[in-house]
Amino acid sequence: MAFASFRRLTLPLIAGLGLAVGAQLAAADTLKFGIISTESSQNQRPLWQPFLDDMSQSLGMEVEPFFATDYSAVIQAMRFDQIDLAWYGNKSAMEAVDRAGGEIFAQTIPEGGQPGYWSLMIVNQDSDLQSIDDVLANASDLVFGNGDPNSTSGYLVPGYYVFAKNGIDASTAFKRTLNSSHETNALSVANHQVDVATFNTEGMERLEITAPEKAEQLRAIWKSPLIPSDPLVWRTNLAEETKTNLRDFFLTYGDSADEQAILEPLQWARFDASDNDQLLPIRQLALFKQRAEVAKNDGLSDADRKAQLTELDAKIDVLDQRLQEVQAAEAGTDATAG
Repeated sequence: MAFASFRRLTLPLIAGLGLAVGAQLAAADTLKFGIISTESSQNQRPLWQPFLDDMSQSLGMEVEPFFATDYSAVIQAMRFDQIDLAWYGNKSAMEAVDRAGGEIFAQTIPEGGQPGYWSLMIVNQDSDLQSIDDVLANASDLVFGNGDPNSTSGYLVPGYYVFAKNGIDASTAFKRTLNSSHETNALSVANHQVDVATFNTEGMERLEITAPEKAEQLRAIWKSPLIPSDPLVWRTNLAEETKTNLRDFFLTYGDSADEQAILEPLQWARFDASDNDQLLPIRQLALFKQRAEVAKNDGLSDADRKAQLTELDAKIDVLDQRLQEVQAAEAGTDATAG
């Protein structure tokens, strides 16, 4: 009786353990790739699938894409180990590194081989707005299409260079402010649904292919300084063997004509090695923007404002020193290679 009771109790437990182990093995055979939302997922999926298929074949495991409606969802998915690696913009990569256990390992290189891309402010071709000064002077009468709060080119860069440096709060200065993807912002401007919006040069090149009649309706009135190319980020706690295989795949992909044809719709030529130091200029931008907000915050006492500005200045100095070290090391490497 005791043995029979033991079997009745343990067999279901053993079976359950077997199912759990099987589920873990199945999970290990699938790599989940997060893809930031620059346009609708139904538009992105066919562009990405050939590349994901090649990655799956190279790694010997299924690669499952994770498309989300906003950047935050991809960051949160990495935070809770629901994805293994992701393509981010620099701002969202910074959030993933700081809050989701991410680590940059590679950088996308555009078709033309440029070291980066540029943020834009766009209006409709028939708009009376000719410059950023026109936009800021008439902001209270305009509807503004801002980017996703975790977007580098759609939010952080114009947030600093266009608004913070001019002492403007974009969330209150306009008649109405909407936050949307690059594609939505561009189409909204083309269709006269918003008066001015953020965009970027990569998105413009993409729109010229997918909807040239809409691209013709757009006019850029501002272009940012260069933004570093988008990073690829994996979970820091990813298995070392998987990291090695991923690095080998990405850093050699694009050598053949077939691979170049697959990368072309994604507007990439190849991938270069990178690391978290890529984020140094982006971290500087974020701190400069924060400093400008503190400096004009009338709700702070003079002592509190001074203390916060001193702390921010110290952080900016540390970043500046680190950036100089990185640039000096890169210059030395280039000189040795030459």
